[in-house]
Amino acid sequence: MSSPKVLEAYQWPPSSEALAAQVGLDVRSILRFDGNVAPTPPASARPAALARALADVNEYDRGRYESLRQAVATRHGVGLDQISLGAGSDEFIVLLARIFGEGGTVATVPAFSYSMYRYAASMAGATMIDDPARADLVFVCRPNNPTGEMPEIPDVAGQLVIDEAYADYAGVDALELVDSGAIILRTFSKAYGLAGARVGYAVATPELTAVITSRQAPLSVSSLSASLALAAMREEPDVSSQVAERDRLAEELATLGLVALRSYTNFLFIPMDNPHELVERMLVYGVVLRAYPGGLRVSVRDELDDDFLLDALRCELRGASPPSQSVRHRRATAETLLNVRLRVPGEGRVYVNTGLGFYDHMLQQLAFHGGMDLRLEGVGDLETGEHHTVEDMMRTFGEALDMALGDRRGLTRYGEARVPMDEALAHAVVDLSGRATANISITPDPGMAAHAFESLAQTARITLHVTANGENDHHVAEASFKAVGRALAQALTRDGSLVRSTKGSL
Repeated sequence: MSSPKVLEAYQWPPSSEALAAQVGLDVRSILRFDGNVAPTPPASARPAALARALADVNEYDRGRYESLRQAVATRHGVGLDQISLGAGSDEFIVLLARIFGEGGTVATVPAFSYSMYRYAASMAGATMIDDPARADLVFVCRPNNPTGEMPEIPDVAGQLVIDEAYADYAGVDALELVDSGAIILRTFSKAYGLAGARVGYAVATPELTAVITSRQAPLSVSSLSASLALAAMREEPDVSSQVAERDRLAEELATLGLVALRSYTNFLFIPMDNPHELVERMLVYGVVLRAYPGGLRVSVRDELDDDFLLDALRCELRGASPPSQSVRHRRATAETLLNVRLRVPGEGRVYVNTGLGFYDHMLQQLAFHGGMDLRLEGVGDLETGEHHTVEDMMRTFGEALDMALGDRRGLTRYGEARVPMDEALAHAVVDLSGRATANISITPDPGMAAHAFESLAQTARITLHVTANGENDHHVAEASFKAVGRALAQALTRDGSLVRSTKGSL
């Protein structure tokens, strides 16, 4: 019996841990612009979404996750018998190559496209050819990865598969071709922000869907992943902010001489002769980019991350000052899931969204007056009240601030501020002491203001005194958060290189 042939394996980029060790950075400093994924998980991805699946994790789902398939079918206006689920789009790419291209020919449109098509053809023993009109199987990547372009759909004699992983960013699809025999592939990895869950689906005629499912393993998607996907399906993905950020990033890159092709995706492709050189140069900043023959691919994240990329490029290409790194932190509990990016000092660019408008606004005031760049997003169990979410948002912010302060060397350490707001007056004093102490008196308290400051002091390891009073609880709370922010701004100013303590450490 002959030994099985060894094929060229799909090459994943190195892990963040390996890259951090290579350049001597903390792994939390690594910013990945090479994955084409959402910058943060969706709000639906919290422990509560998994509760039922965990309770039944000892069981199989006998209906191939019928509720998820029905939700997908409803979104696209097709029948339940036209949807099959898989472990990302990649499972279908490999499977369809074996069904329709085994031992035959495979073409891709455009020719320079997602590398997984070539790997799938190789696994099926198929030959790659350039002419889609003569191929047994044609993959059309629309929009295309890695160039971001929107290719035309060709006339084909073989099986047509249209990979629409990035269709949400383009706002167009080819679902009308399903009735004439095309197979459409979609994924939860991109617009839905569930890359780690590995869930994809195919839309086809009932006859083709029966063929596909007859060749699949019984359950290639886990019940936990299916639950996350079903929770995400309750709302259509809103990619408008990332599309706007894509266009802004393209404009900023152009000012550096890095002109990207027009993109219909969540990434930009910049033609250049030697992209590998720039990829290596950017790695020392913790910025991970993706090089291809003839160009550089840059994933779009959010404003804070993208601005760090731009600052690093200005430093490398124009000799500007090195960018200040932001702290990235995530706090996940049974009640909340919160993600934070914090840069100290910053420029007052602040975005907070936890679903609690009042306390989101309060933390925005604190960070803005503290001269920080803060982006804190997440979700909590608001159905039980505001307590868990307020507490955890302030604890998450405090943990990030503690990381940003490091050994607190060179900081003034002490800060004090008085802030009026109409009839209310707040007085805040802060010491970056390394000791968690809070003495808070807020009258009247709108409910959670004092506890919010106590949570901040505990995790940021600071001493915090706040006294505030007035008649309107909103005014009293807002004056308090502004005062704490301004006191922090004073304490965070640079004052030499010493640790301001006779002990030598805080």
